[in-house]
Amino acid sequence: MPSEPAQHLIDRIRDRSAVIGVIGLGYVGIPLALAALRKGFRVVGFDIDERRVGEINAGREAIKHIPMDAIVTGVAEGRFAATADFMRLAEPDALLICVPTPLSRHREPDLSYVRKTTETIAGHLRPGLLIVLESTTYPGTTDELMRPILEATGLKSGTDFFLAYSPEREDPGNGEFGTADIPKVVGGDGPDALAITEALYGALVVRTVPVSSTATAEAVKLTENIFRAVNIALVNELKQVYAAMGIDVWEVIEAAKTKPFGYMPFYPGPGLGGHCIPIDPFYLTWKAREFDIATRFIELAGEINTQMPHRVVDRLAELLDRERGRPFSGATILVLGLAYKKNVEDMRESPALKLIELIEARGARADFHDPHIPAIRPSRKHGGLTARASVALMAETVAVYDAVLIATDHDEVDYALVAAHAKLIVDTRNVCARNGLAGPTIFKA
Repeated sequence: MPSEPAQHLIDRIRDRSAVIGVIGLGYVGIPLALAALRKGFRVVGFDIDERRVGEINAGREAIKHIPMDAIVTGVAEGRFAATADFMRLAEPDALLICVPTPLSRHREPDLSYVRKTTETIAGHLRPGLLIVLESTTYPGTTDELMRPILEATGLKSGTDFFLAYSPEREDPGNGEFGTADIPKVVGGDGPDALAITEALYGALVVRTVPVSSTATAEAVKLTENIFRAVNIALVNELKQVYAAMGIDVWEVIEAAKTKPFGYMPFYPGPGLGGHCIPIDPFYLTWKAREFDIATRFIELAGEINTQMPHRVVDRLAELLDRERGRPFSGATILVLGLAYKKNVEDMRESPALKLIELIEARGARADFHDPHIPAIRPSRKHGGLTARASVALMAETVAVYDAVLIATDHDEVDYALVAAHAKLIVDTRNVCARNGLAGPTIFKA
């Protein structure tokens, strides 16, 4: 049975009198806040970006693929407020942390956002508060980094406050599975923390999956993303082998996935993108070194995936020379699609950014078109590309370039127009074939 303080919070969750705080109003935090609002909770959202806070409170579209209807209603009813005032951390009964966990330049975990957030919470810590980390990280972060900071206040985890980990499982742009449709893995620092966290997420999503510890829950998230990274590396390598044999890897995959057991399709591309798959495996390889374990399989997959943009540009240069008799230096390239995946505006870790840099490092000029990204936003890794604007996709525009490189297969792009007017198309996503487009100027990479 939960302790009396734990049961009190569980009861408040069940009758919807508990206030939910979401720290970090991005691709994870906004959907989570929306899910809580739709289930009848009052929500306070925290973000350090005052401009973003203002846009959210005004009901303006914060992230294109996320409908803001519940936010607008919540603001009107007084059940939701976004704020950059962290003094309001005193209001929520549960704090859900959705802050970035990037890599440093040396591919080591950068937990500065988690640490700073935890220190800020510690300044407002009070008995009975539930704190849940959702950010992807290595096993042990909740217990080894967060708990000591919070317990330095004199309050004890599991007795005075409750600490848990529940990994985010967002898939931006996925119309079939939203936040409420995806089971939530939960791990608590002690039985009371687990019981409260189960009650909270059980009220928000289709079901919860309790595990034995916060470290186990942290490992679940890494396992999910490492699984994807490794299998994508496999098909990226197979693509190169089969291409040398004159075999189309996409045709192979389509045929192989008809097997009803023992196979799951993964698809090649120009490299990995997004906040999770290019980053998360390195969190585990870094942590594994603490135990003198070499993660050779994971690191090999990382090497293959990070080399893909280089291989794509090599293929582009080869085709320009062979098909157009055009040296790469001085060529003009239109990169089609900047987002890391189709139908979203998320450009975090996008391989298209690396492709542009590689193209220009070899003396060509690269422009881009993306219907979801009007201009390149600042980033730590690709700051030199900041503010470059998307060019209009018109017949006369396409015809000017020496080649079009398809990096992201957005549905809103008129590929028939591109195929009709491009001098050369290098398709890394097989989108031309999927649209029934073929011809002497269209090649796969």
